[in-house]
Amino acid sequence: MNVHEYQAKDILQRYGVRVPAGRVTDNPDEARRIAAELNAPEIAVKAQIHSGGRGKAGGIKLVRSPEEAARATQELIGKTLVTKQTGPQGRVVRKVLIAAAQTPQRELYLSVLVDRASGRPVVLASTEGGMDIEEVAARSPEKILREPVDPALGLMPYQARRIAKALGLTGPHFQPATAMIQNIYRAFVETDASLVEINPLIINQHNELMALDAKMSFDDNALYRHPDIQAMRDIHEEDPREVEASKYNLNYIGLNGNIGCMVNGAGLAMATMDIIKFYGGEPANFLDVGGGASQEAVTEAFKILCSDPNVKGILVNIFGGIMKCDLIAAGILAAVQQVNVRVPLVVRLEGTNVERGRQLLRESSLAIIPADSMADAGQKIVAAVMGKS
Repeated sequence: MNVHEYQAKDILQRYGVRVPAGRVTDNPDEARRIAAELNAPEIAVKAQIHSGGRGKAGGIKLVRSPEEAARATQELIGKTLVTKQTGPQGRVVRKVLIAAAQTPQRELYLSVLVDRASGRPVVLASTEGGMDIEEVAARSPEKILREPVDPALGLMPYQARRIAKALGLTGPHFQPATAMIQNIYRAFVETDASLVEINPLIINQHNELMALDAKMSFDDNALYRHPDIQAMRDIHEEDPREVEASKYNLNYIGLNGNIGCMVNGAGLAMATMDIIKFYGGEPANFLDVGGGASQEAVTEAFKILCSDPNVKGILVNIFGGIMKCDLIAAGILAAVQQVNVRVPLVVRLEGTNVERGRQLLRESSLAIIPADSMADAGQKIVAAVMGKS
């Protein structure tokens, strides 16, 4: 789960990380009041969407009076911002952050994330703040410090000192920097975050070290431990299909293909997507209905798949382990009738009572294409979709 900049800053402040003074609003009159209370020579009005690159898209405005802050808020609220991360559809701005603007003397980059290759946290730091870290990695990889962290020990003080030194934070900034780095790592661990990114980390006009911008993402599986963070979820920033899927404990991620997938188990779902690609097709989604999916869940899964106008065919690939194949087949038949699926549908079943399940599919009056194996299913759905197109 992602949160907005203002929410990430609120969390980091709890851990002693300095951020610019400011408050969030969706109202121009309130923006005027906040700007007046800040009493700063310059005010930043920042669109709050789950995307980087807001400044380039016109989502950050610098103003010099409360009246200008109100006008900038009026201009931004309801506007659709299109960035490299949002895609062409963009994101609608529903809130803005009114904050005291800063004049950076230096801009740095600092993040903590999970390194999937090593299975442990890693701190990334660079003197090239304010830029996409991917650009820095491509152009000047030597300017990125990677500091792996032993999860059993945590970030050690000597590591924080090494990071601070690599960032050139010496003299009066050295001790505050090492403390901030350790606090950021503590926030990462204690909130079950998958990413904490501060870009840029700045030394401002008052010679203070602070997080000018912040981004945080969290492990969905750990949110039950953090109801305060779970309450920060903004469903307007999420794919409506993913929001609907979450209501039924379905794991759904939309993709750009035209073959809808419904599978039980994440590993089998990945393999199903691979087999579609292998035979020349493009999966439209990742959808794991779980090992004990009910008929209601399967019905909702079909509704989600059929709501995607790009879906020209559906492949159902179910292994009947927890649930028997005949029960799964009955659930699929009922769901297909209820949803009125109008695209080619290939179903492959395997597991307990598989013959009975296949028999139910064959004997039904519905236009279901049975498959006997993964390869057979992949070939049949790709052929059906290509024939239709």
